[in-house]
Amino acid sequence: MPSIPRLSPALAALLLTTAALAGAPAAAAKPTFHLHEATIAEIQAALASGELSTTSLVQLYLKRIKAYNGRCVAEPQGILGPITTIPHAGQINALSTLNLRPKARKRWGFDARKARSLTDPQDADPAMPDALETAAALDAAFARTGKLVGPLHGVVIAIKDQYDTFDMRTTSGADAFYANDRPPKDSVFITRLREAGAIIIAKSNLGEYASAVPRSSFGGTFCNPYDTERTPRGSSSGSGSAVGANLVTCAIAEETGSSIRGPASAASAVGIAGTQELVPRTGMIQIGINTRVGPICRTVEDAARVLDVIAGYHPSDELTAFSLGRTPSQPYASYAAPKRLDGLRIGVVREYMNKALFTKADEQTIDIVGSAAQDLKALGATIVDPGPDGDLFTACFAKYLPAVQGKQFTRRFPELFPVEADGKPKGDHLATLLSMAADPSKVPAAITLRDFGPAQAEGESKYWLNRYLQERGDASIKTNADLMSKARFHQDPNFPDRLKTRESTEKASELNLAERMLRRFSVQQLVLACMAEQKLDALVYPTSSLPPTKLGAPAGPPVNGRSSVWSFLGQQGFPVITVPAGFTTEVYDLIRDPSAPKVEYPPNPGGGGGERTVGDDHIRLVGPVPARLPVGMDIVGKPFDEPLLIRIASAYEAATHRREPPADFGPLAGEP
Repeated sequence: MPSIPRLSPALAALLLTTAALAGAPAAAAKPTFHLHEATIAEIQAALASGELSTTSLVQLYLKRIKAYNGRCVAEPQGILGPITTIPHAGQINALSTLNLRPKARKRWGFDARKARSLTDPQDADPAMPDALETAAALDAAFARTGKLVGPLHGVVIAIKDQYDTFDMRTTSGADAFYANDRPPKDSVFITRLREAGAIIIAKSNLGEYASAVPRSSFGGTFCNPYDTERTPRGSSSGSGSAVGANLVTCAIAEETGSSIRGPASAASAVGIAGTQELVPRTGMIQIGINTRVGPICRTVEDAARVLDVIAGYHPSDELTAFSLGRTPSQPYASYAAPKRLDGLRIGVVREYMNKALFTKADEQTIDIVGSAAQDLKALGATIVDPGPDGDLFTACFAKYLPAVQGKQFTRRFPELFPVEADGKPKGDHLATLLSMAADPSKVPAAITLRDFGPAQAEGESKYWLNRYLQERGDASIKTNADLMSKARFHQDPNFPDRLKTRESTEKASELNLAERMLRRFSVQQLVLACMAEQKLDALVYPTSSLPPTKLGAPAGPPVNGRSSVWSFLGQQGFPVITVPAGFTTEVYDLIRDPSAPKVEYPPNPGGGGGERTVGDDHIRLVGPVPARLPVGMDIVGKPFDEPLLIRIASAYEAATHRREPPADFGPLAGEP
């Protein structure tokens, strides 16, 4: 990875001379600009007209962070102990580290745990300007040239703490005792953001080590701005909630299973989980073959503007070589102009929307997304919908799946494909497969999108984590084993033990991606073939058919392959955009009840974004409970079809205006 570019002496001097001006809150003006729900275009128009300065913009966001980013749960035993929820807490704890030098941080009244670094209390390096100093430098450049410095000038961004920022603490939410809690270099896409004029104001809280659990040992528990007693969903929750509550313009999230789309949907926001090979992943904790980098913003156009900056080949991430020659000649944002959708064919994935297969908790979301599909039809698209009890792809899968998956398929049916004790075939498996190719009705069971289950990647987590730590070069934390012995972990009977996850990771002794890579290739081939048969341009389904659940509530077992967020297609490299589709009026919740029948969990419970919590053996569903919670709709396309997805999402957004900001996090007194 190339070294992070340092500031020139001239710019460093400029930052030092403007620091005093940047450090204190500015007096409120009376502009026509409105911070609440402000878009990138609106921010930049206000900057260009002189109605707003970059410094005053950052200060406005800091005021919102000061007002709304406090603790949102009761912690009687401290940040690592058990928690209890607080209704209408008025806080969300979405941002764990603030990009402020010590004097500015104290002046604004933020506590020491929000410091840029806990291992460098002086924090005086002039080559590491904080958010206010960066804003002042941008203002000086604009005053000198009359031009914005780049396409994201003035865009205030939070970065998931999984990604390296050379000027801020990076620990993936862990309370780990690094010798230097700052990594030596930025992630590749972070450098791109800075060069485009973006201002990184904070690192966002996350499920520790990218887990689905809505808390971290360093940052604490975080809450949903639409109901602070509920989860903000997925590991990138801080990024999604900060955007949803207008603490930042946009945020960067990470998705291995569902953690761009899940948090975006729970925050009534837009998330783009692009094609796997589109954005370089270099410089992050816990990289993986399924990892995707993506923006969360409040509008499709804003998310596309950020994608324009971070997307594209970089030699440090070999996967991005697949993007060469496959990205559009025009900016992604140019496809966000709302237009009709005549001529497009969009399939409704009823495999994820069959009420008979799930529970009462899923039904209202299914109806909302079903109505959203009709909104797309009103925009001119042809909607291919197999009906409430139908499947879009199952019949097609029977035709292609046995040959495409080979041994992964035959292992499912040992009665038809028996094996010896050593695992070698007993009999001629090829003959059986050939008979199925001749007559697909001989395929023994209907295999749907719900039925694939996880594909193992032995040693992947340990290999990439240890490789990251090796390249980071910290004097104290060098391996996953160090992260077990040199860290503190939260202990709460209602949340999984993160230390046990580290211990499980440590057991691996080889790297074997064969299963996962075969799964990914075969599913892409299968889905693309079935989309081609039906002439489908895109697919839609609920991001999650379950509304956000209570914090600390039991996850429950997957129901017919459904857990918290539908993640399978994205995990196979398909690009997905989630857009706000509406709000629930009522929900059903799982509760622990010792008198309820014991639930039997299948192996690897909670795949696809969920994670079993402690004490979930006796649970029951209660409701309905009145609750107005966001619902998201996923729009899925073929690899590198982001322009088409942005076009569809933008048309839907403009026609429906489904996003609504959270009522408890409105404009502050005196906020423009």
